[in-house]
Amino acid sequence: MRKTFSKIIESVIASNKSSIFITGDLGYNALEGVKEIGGNRFINAGVAEQNMVGVAAGLASAGFEVFTYSIAPFAVYRCYEQIKIDICIHDLPVYIVGNGGGYAYGIMGATHHAIEDIACLSALPNLDCWIPAFTEDVEFCINKITTNKKPAYLRLGLGGNYPSPLNISTINLIKKTADPGVTIIVLGPVIHNVLKATEDIENAEIFTILKIPILELSNELRKSITVTKKVLVIEEHVERGGLSECVLSLLAKSNLLSIKFESIHAKGYPSKLYGNQAFHQQESGLDVAGIHTKLVQLLNNNIDA
Repeated sequence: MRKTFSKIIESVIASNKSSIFITGDLGYNALEGVKEIGGNRFINAGVAEQNMVGVAAGLASAGFEVFTYSIAPFAVYRCYEQIKIDICIHDLPVYIVGNGGGYAYGIMGATHHAIEDIACLSALPNLDCWIPAFTEDVEFCINKITTNKKPAYLRLGLGGNYPSPLNISTINLIKKTADPGVTIIVLGPVIHNVLKATEDIENAEIFTILKIPILELSNELRKSITVTKKVLVIEEHVERGGLSECVLSLLAKSNLLSIKFESIHAKGYPSKLYGNQAFHQQESGLDVAGIHTKLVQLLNNNIDA
């Protein structure tokens, strides 16, 4: 997604002279085009994330729209207070871009993982979190962010393309079936594991959600849940403050809680070991085999209440 993002930002910077891009000394072999096009509107703030956010807020208060960019944990955790006070409280058009959400940076460990980022940021006033699942989602998310002109977080990962053409929206029906037995709701690029895990499960209906907080269920998603009465939420993020809690809140408000609800989510570091992204996904049950096992259990009512 990073290179797709860079190409889109090149167009944004070229067409909007009020846009500024600030990197925290990251993005090499991807952002060179943005630097060339942006000129003095491309700023390398160095390894100083708090200052980067403060500068972005100052520029935004002067009438600019500002993108900040770094590895997701650096973009979020190191400057959380500045995001809250400098950007969100003042409802400024600063767009925080975090590359490598979830366990994407693998063996580099907890300092480079972002599995609580959405929980942290979605609690702040005026800020929306955008999480592309497929590469094509990146442009949709950036268009929404730049149209809304309010604080935003864009969480990038390793994404592939949609299996078939789709009119992208905030909630997308990825796989429809004539006789759905379970509704799967997915956040982010882990959707690719979900698609592989459901290749032999014909009655799984699959949705992606690209934004948190999400304020209401789509008609298609509500209908699917009403029919299946079984919901499985899958996210490479901790359960607390992530998609699971957001969906549960919407289900309660929609009087749809008389269902079977399960989630597969990031569990941190159960073995106290670090490995690549696939290793951490396996430990959390987010790998293809883990998702398939949970689905079969749910469909067969073999999960304890």
